Amino acid sequence: MASPSWNLKAFQRFLVKGTENLVFNEAPKIVRQLQRSDTLQRGIAQGIRIGLDVLSGPAPSNTPALPAGRPVSRNFVPTAHRARKVSYSPDLDGRADPGEIVWTWVAFEDDPTRGKDRPVLVVGRDGRVLLGLMLSSQDHHRGDPQWVGIGSGTWDYEGRSSWVRLDRVLDVPEEGIRREGAILAREVFDVVAARLRAEYSWS
Repeated sequence: MASPSWNLKAFQRFLVKGTENLVFNEAPKIVRQLQRSDTLQRGIAQGIRIGLDVLSGPAPSNTPALPAGRPVSRNFVPTAHRARKVSYSPDLDGRADPGEIVWTWVAFEDDPTRGKDRPVLVVGRDGRVLLGLMLSSQDHHRGDPQWVGIGSGTWDYEGRSSWVRLDRVLDVPEEGIRREGAILAREVFDVVAARLRAEYSWS
């Protein structure tokens, strides 16, 4: 019967030889095979891209955040809840009046932390809060019963046709107006006013 010390020495020699074979013979073969592997190359490239993305921080959003220090139009109200007498009385005197289109920063309804600078048709006022109907130049509003077409005008620098949203009134802080954009033609304003009277209890 072999002594335990002999068995241990034999096992150590076997372990040393096996390790030498793995390190000096088999490992280089494995490395060469991995270097030729397209999957490994793609994985390395993807890992580098992910690492660079993490280091560079989150991608900036295309949607602008609300501006600091400027009053924001964020309160949308069903139009019938703001029902009142509507009259056409534009006067480019520095105060916005019904019939004028002004620009204001409007918060998104689904994400109040972000928004867009956009034109609004003034249809009334409560003190220093204007009541406005939002404009859009998106053609998919054509034929939508909650929007009415008003044609094109100087409020859109590209000269595109616009639509006015009828079912929601926007409370616009007067000090949040960026500029007076245009005066809507009387006959076009009358079309909007007629819809407000007929469908939203305005007078």
